[in-house]
Amino acid sequence: MSIRLENLSYTPGARKEKHRKGRGHAAGKGKQAGRGQSGQKKRSTVRLGFEGGQNPWFRRVPKRGFRNFNKKEYEIFNLSDLESRYQYGDTVSLESLYLKKVLKKRNLKAKLLAKGDLTKKLTVTTNAFSIAAQKKIEEKGGKIEVR
Repeated sequence: MSIRLENLSYTPGARKEKHRKGRGHAAGKGKQAGRGQSGQKKRSTVRLGFEGGQNPWFRRVPKRGFRNFNKKEYEIFNLSDLESRYQYGDTVSLESLYLKKVLKKRNLKAKLLAKGDLTKKLTVTTNAFSIAAQKKIEEKGGKIEVR
């Protein structure tokens, strides 16, 4: 007999019939049907966090603050970091900042701040920057590019 689509069937014991609860003692799960004795949880379900009418935990505990889902998170670096790690005329990119261990995370956005002095002409590509940092870079003949 060849294997054909119409001849296929499940292995005996592979498919189990659903157990019908509350259908008498002989069925195995009769009378209380595995729900225990009387009470609300026997008659129907109770929502998550319900404490039987007592003031629930999430209403008893004071609420504080909120989480801003639109928050933009930047990893911050300063001009002093650039001064010590780059040569005159270099191009500063997010990748090079990560490789030179200025940035700790590769995929996070970065913001340049003006702490420290800059004595070199640099071309900086970053996600954000302060106005003071932009002025200091442009004073030395450098450029800032927003990525």
